[in-house]
Parts: sequence; C-alpha cells; structure tokens
Amino acid sequence: MQENYLAKWLNNELTKEELAEFKESKEYASYLKLREATNNLAAPDFDMAKAWEDLKKNKDNSKGKVIKLHAYKKYMGIAAAIALIFVASFLYYGNLDEKISTQYAERAQIVLPDASEVQLNADSQLSYSEKNWSKKRDISLQGEAFFKVAKGKRFTVTTESGTVTVLGTQFNVENRKGYFEVACYEGLVSVTYNKEDIKLPAGNSLVVINGELQAMAIPNTTEPSWIRNESSFKSIPLKFVLDEFERQFNIEVATENIDTDQLFTGSFSNTDKELALQSISTPSQVKFKLEGNKVLFYAETP
Repeated sequence: MQENYLAKWLNNELTKEELAEFKESKEYASYLKLREATNNLAAPDFDMAKAWEDLKKNKDNSKGKVIKLHAYKKYMGIAAAIALIFVASFLYYGNLDEKISTQYAERAQIVLPDASEVQLNADSQLSYSEKNWSKKRDISLQGEAFFKVAKGKRFTVTTESGTVTVLGTQFNVENRKGYFEVACYEGLVSVTYNKEDIKLPAGNSLVVINGELQAMAIPNTTEPSWIRNESSFKSIPLKFVLDEFERQFNIEVATENIDTDQLFTGSFSNTDKELALQSISTPSQVKFKLEGNKVLFYAETP
C-alpha cells in the first residue's frame, strides 16, 4: 500500500483502482473502524453562547465562611502560615490511607467503600481514607479518572486545579499540567474553580487550558472515549494530544519544526500504536519517525 493512500482515502480522493488496492491492505479494517468511531464523536446541535450563560446563571452564590488572621508581626505571620500549611497537609494526606497509582500504559479499576466505581487512566493517582470514609468522603486525584457514583452517595474530588462535588452521577475529571477538564455524563456536578462554584449538567464539560476557562458540549455517550480505548479531542492544542499518546503507549515523544499549539480535533487508538501515529500525524499534516521507544513528529522544511 502506498504511503499517501490513507490521506487520500480520508479526503475521498482515491481512484477506483487505488481504493480496491487499499481495501485489500491489512490496515484497512482498523482505519475503517477508527473513521466510524470518529464520525460518532459529533455532538448534537449546541448553542455555545446559551450554554455558557446557563452555566453562569447556575453559579452557586453561597459563600464559605472566611476566617481572617491578623498578623501581629510580619515574620511571625509568615512563620505561622507555613506551620499551618504543613500541619494541615500532614493531617489531610496522613488520613488518606489508600493510594492507587498507575504508570504509563497502565490503568486501574477501584471500588470505593460505598460501592462507587472508579477507572483510573494512565499516569494517575487517587487517594482516599477508607477508615474515615463514612464520615468524610474525600478523594484526592492527580491525573484522570472516570467515576460512577453509587445512587444517593455524595463525595468530593479534589485536584490541584479545582474541586468537584457530586451526588449519584457519572463524570470524568482530568487534571494535567496546564489542563483541567470536568465532563458530566449523568446527573449534575458542582465544580469549584478559581473560587467560583459552577453547576455542570449532563452533556456538558468545563475545560481550562493554560488558565483560560471554556464550556463545551460532549458527545451523547455514557462514558469518555478512553474507557473504550480511544483518546478523543475537540479543538485541543496538539501538545496535549502528544502528551496523551506518550502516556498511553509509554513512548518518548519529541517534536521538530511543528507548532504544538495548533488545535487538534480527532482521536487515536490506545491499543494500536501504528494506527495512533497515523491518526495524529495525518490530520496535523506532520510526519513521524519511530525508532524503538522514541518517536519524532516533524515537519519538512521547504
């Protein structure tokens, strides 16, 4: 099969003879499956402006109790703050007696004490206190996880970027460097970001990229695509796509002469490395070179 058949096929540019040859190739079935899955990613008609206004209207205006500490002396105030942070961190994380971690190209399934289910994506960590679960249902998350909360049960997911409070819902949380996303697939979740509480109904997601907040619709499904071994993206900078490829396949990624801030829409297989590389490089109009456990994405100079 010629190297450019995939790109021509995606653009419906193959001749009858080329199409017949392409269908006989061993890669054709995988490419066809990927295109069918990608076509299903289209979200229903969605009014972005109206959705954002609805989210702002649903914002919880209640304010938490704030206790102000008046410093008697500048340096004593700083020392007290440091001590408070240290003690609070010790008490909080010391009570998180259950810690589950995944490495690159690894996932985990967890059943919480209230029968809620969690699927942990690659390069992620989840912590909670099993002995205090009946009193305080708090979860600390680094990375990405999909939650199926038992009916009538409530708990809180805390990340470095924001906090998610839920009651009997299905939702996905991803917290990576420069990227924070909460997607609600069932019920309603409350997201606290930058001291604001936002109600997020099913079928919507909240995305923060490099500090910029945006709201968008999600495909009409009951779970994120990575549960089905596909990583999907809609108008996401290419660098986050490459980071996810690196996590899923445990392959070191390098780039040369390409703009990693260009927006990417599409998906790639989390089980077929060659197909994933083609699915990333072709829409992005870049090339790649795979050598052992390293891959270089590059653009040829004129």
